[in-house]
Amino acid sequence: MSHRAWVDTAIQRIEADFNRSADTHLIPLDLPGYPDITVYFKDESSHPTGSLKHRLARSLFLYALANGWLRPGRPVIEASSGSTAVSEAYFARLLGLPFIAVMPASTSPDKIAAIEFYGGRCHLVEQAGAINSESQRLAQETGGHFMDQFTYAERATDWRANNNIAESIFKQMAEEPSPIPAWIVCSPGTGGTSATLGRYVRYRRHDTRILCVDPETSTFFDYFASAQSGKPDASLTLPCGSRIEGIGRPRVEPSFIPSCVDTMLKVPDGLSLAAMRYVSKRLGRRVGGSTGTNFIGVLWLAQHMQAAGQGGSIVTILCDAGERYAHSYYNPDWYADQGMDCALDDASLAAMLSGEALSGLRVAGELV
Repeated sequence: MSHRAWVDTAIQRIEADFNRSADTHLIPLDLPGYPDITVYFKDESSHPTGSLKHRLARSLFLYALANGWLRPGRPVIEASSGSTAVSEAYFARLLGLPFIAVMPASTSPDKIAAIEFYGGRCHLVEQAGAINSESQRLAQETGGHFMDQFTYAERATDWRANNNIAESIFKQMAEEPSPIPAWIVCSPGTGGTSATLGRYVRYRRHDTRILCVDPETSTFFDYFASAQSGKPDASLTLPCGSRIEGIGRPRVEPSFIPSCVDTMLKVPDGLSLAAMRYVSKRLGRRVGGSTGTNFIGVLWLAQHMQAAGQGGSIVTILCDAGERYAHSYYNPDWYADQGMDCALDDASLAAMLSGEALSGLRVAGELV
């Protein structure tokens, strides 16, 4: 079979897999104390691989195939210890390609097992900061392809259409009381989702604005603030990664486009996890930590909208299910190890829910 014929078959397999899958759900959630504001969660945990990263992995594979970067029998390699690796392993198996996830040696056994379930192999490195260079080395050594999610996330996704997350949200909102959301709230991991959302609302000429919520240990907020001042500093780095898995980065990633975002909020980790626990109780099932970070952004916006006499809808993302975090966010011993006071954080969240403004949230950008 020629390479072009193999690419045709590979794309057909991915498209057939997409046709077999229903769209993810849009779940309304009443927000006590805010009767004129409706909140919706875009539930990305219902993808076959259980997270928002399923969309990214599909886009990365289609982009790599269309560019002629993938070859039969040669491995696909990604620097990831989380949901992206799980989803890429799924698509690699679909195409009959070997998959290698390069990850820190400290990665939890639960995540390693999830990647191996889809036929992937985990390549562990001692230094977390070396996963990109090790991925590049493996690609050269094996003749494989390094997907490099943090570089290609914003360009691999077709932000105009192709059922990207933004198009899906607006289609599902069409019959709701406020079909054009006042805000969409997301959190940056690669930056690809915020870029897709920001581009789509401008392209479709919607009034919707994008709030990006960053966890405690991440460079994205400060990079955005520097861009707002007219002096973007892409050299920002931090010595460690985020405790809110899947979002936040210790360096500025190429796929994060600050001009696609209207406002950013910096959220303490303890508050994110208190919100995670609250949303889990309200929905009757566990959600991940990044969903909690997103919900703090929703609450903060609801407070400001109500104070300004505004109503309407806010859409945010339920990124993944909480079952992946049984060893951490749903384990009391983990909080003790982290020195986090759940009772204090739950009280802070309760104050926000009652309408009290919370100190400790950093804001950059505009609300109008």
